[in-house]
Amino acid sequence: MNRAELIQQIAQKQSYLCVGLDCDIQRLPPAVRAEADPIFAFNRAIIDATKDHCVAYKPNIAFYEAQGAAGWEALAKTLDYIPDTHFTIADAKRGDIGNTSRLYAKAFFETLDFDAVTVAPYMGEDSVAPFLEFTNKWVILLALTSNRGSQDFQMAVQPNGQPLYEKVMRRAMAWGSPDNLMFVVGATHPEKFGEIRQIAPDHFLLVPGIGAQGGDLAGVARHGLNTDTGLLVNSSRGIIYAGGEGEDFALRAGQAAHDLQQRMAASLSTVS
Repeated sequence: MNRAELIQQIAQKQSYLCVGLDCDIQRLPPAVRAEADPIFAFNRAIIDATKDHCVAYKPNIAFYEAQGAAGWEALAKTLDYIPDTHFTIADAKRGDIGNTSRLYAKAFFETLDFDAVTVAPYMGEDSVAPFLEFTNKWVILLALTSNRGSQDFQMAVQPNGQPLYEKVMRRAMAWGSPDNLMFVVGATHPEKFGEIRQIAPDHFLLVPGIGAQGGDLAGVARHGLNTDTGLLVNSSRGIIYAGGEGEDFALRAGQAAHDLQQRMAASLSTVS
C-alpha cells in the first residue's frame, strides 16, 4: 500500500487506528479454544468485529513464532483474511547485517506480503537499506519506544545535546522518505511529539502504548497530527481483550475499536 492509498483510507474511515493482533494463546476465550486453529479463529473474529473502525492491523510476530509451525500457519491465514483495504504491519523488530536483512525483508514482503515491518536501527544503514528496496513497502524504524527501558539508551544525551533517538531519526531520514519510512514513537511520551514533528514533519508515526500501557491519545493527537494525519495509533490488549474470555469477546472488541475511532474522528476535525 502506498502513501496516497493509506491517507485515503484514513480520510474515508475518519480513523487512524491500528489493531494489534497480539494473540496470547493463554488468554483465548473458551469459545475459540476448541477450534482446530484457535489463534486464527480468534483473529478472524476480531478482524470481523473491528475492520470497519480501523485502517491497519499489526500482528506482533513473537506471539506466532512461539507456537512454532502452527503459529506461522495461523499468521499466514490471518494475513490472508485481513481485507486488502487495510495496511498490514509485521511487528518483528528485525535488523541484521545486509545479507541477513535482505532475507528478513523477503520473508515479510514477499513470502508473507506485509505492507510494512518494524526494524531495529542499532546496526545502522546497511542493516536497514535492504528493507527499503521494495516498492510500496514500508520500514517502520524504532525511534522512541513506549516501554520503560526506552530511557536506558534512546533518551541518552549526545555531545551536541540531542537525545540518541533524535540522532537515529535524523540519520535515517537520509536513507528513506515519507513514502517508505515511518518511525515508532510511543504514546507514553506525549510531551515529545511536538519536538518529533519538528524533526520529521511529514513522516508517519506508528504509536504504540494506547490502552493497556496508559498512553494519552488526546496528547498524541494534539502534537502529532499533521495535514496528512501522519499517525497510526495502535491498541492491542485494550481492544482484543476488551471482553476478557467471555463469549461476546468479539463484540466487546468491536465496541472498544469503535470508541477509539470516534475519538480519532473528533481529533481529525480539528486539523486544517
